[in-house]
Amino acid sequence: MIPLAPLGVDHVFGGAFTTMRRYAKPLFGLAALAQLALVVLIGGAAVLAYFSVSDRLDVLYDSDRRPRWSDVQPVLVAFGGVWAFAMIAVLVASAFVQASCVATLHDAVLGRRAGIGQVWRRSWPRTLSVLGVNLLMGLILLIPMLLFAAMAVSLFAALLAGSDSLFGIFFLLLLLAMPLTVWLWVLFSFAPAAAVLEAARPVEALRRSMRLIRGAWWRTFGITLLGGLTVLIVSLVLRIPTVFTTPSPQPYDPSSPQPTSMSDAFAQSLPHLGLSFTLSTVLSVVAQAFTMVFMPLITTLLYIDRRIRREGLADVLLRAAEANPRV
Repeated sequence: MIPLAPLGVDHVFGGAFTTMRRYAKPLFGLAALAQLALVVLIGGAAVLAYFSVSDRLDVLYDSDRRPRWSDVQPVLVAFGGVWAFAMIAVLVASAFVQASCVATLHDAVLGRRAGIGQVWRRSWPRTLSVLGVNLLMGLILLIPMLLFAAMAVSLFAALLAGSDSLFGIFFLLLLLAMPLTVWLWVLFSFAPAAAVLEAARPVEALRRSMRLIRGAWWRTFGITLLGGLTVLIVSLVLRIPTVFTTPSPQPYDPSSPQPTSMSDAFAQSLPHLGLSFTLSTVLSVVAQAFTMVFMPLITTLLYIDRRIRREGLADVLLRAAEANPRV
C-alpha cells in the first residue's frame, strides 16, 4: 500500500489517503471515541461546577442585591477549574489521537491488519510521551510568542508616542518571530512519531527529530504546508452545504399592512435553523476528524521517508512485512 522506498510527494499524500480509507475504523473510531470522551468529561465537570455554586449564581443574578467578592470567588474558582480540566483533557485526547495515527500507519506500512483494540493497546502506553513532546514543543514555541508580545507592546507604545523608531522595532520583531516559530515547529515535527515508533522519551524524541530534519527542513516544510492547505480546502468544501441550508432572514417591512415581527420571523425560520444546525454540526465533526487524522499521517510518512533515506529503514520494514500477514 505504501512503497518501502524513498517517498515522493505523491506517495506521501497517496499513502495518507489510502491509509484513511483502508484503516478507517481504528483511525476515525479512536478519534471519535476521544472526542466523545472529551464531551462527556468536560460536560460532566461543567454540570458538577454549576450545581456546586448554583446558590452563588442565584445571588449574582439577583438584581436586588449587590454581589460581594465572597459570592464571585467560588464561581470563578469552580469554572476556572473546569477550564483547566478541559485544557488538560484536550491535550491528552490530542496526544492519544496522534499516537493512534502513528501506530495505525506503522501497521499500514507493514501491511498488517489493525483493529481498534490492537491500536489502542499500542498507542495508549505512548500517549504520555507524546503529551510530553507536545508540552515541551509548546514551551519552546513560547519564545517566539514572547517576541510577539513584545511586538504588540512596542506597537502600542509607538501609537501612543508617535515614534517611528518604535515602529521599526515592531517590524524587526515581526520579521524575527514569524520565521523562528515556523522553523522550530518544523524542526520538532517528527518528535511524536519518534515517541511512538522508537519508544523515545520526550526530550530524546525532540533530539531525534532535530537529527532527522537536518538537511531536509525545506522539503518537510513544503510537504507539511501542502498538507495544511489540503486540510483547509477540505474544510472549506465541507462548509459549502451549510451556505445553502442556512435560511435567509425574512425582511422586516414596517409599512406593510400586517408587519412581520422579529419573533414571528424567527419562529418561521426555526425548522430550517434546526436542519442547518444539524448539518453544520455533522460537517464540523467530519472536518475536525479529518484534520486530527490527516496531518499526523503526513508527518509520520515524512518521518519514515527520512529514516529510509538516511538509515536504510526500508530493508528492516521489508523483512518485518514479509513475516506478517497482509491486509
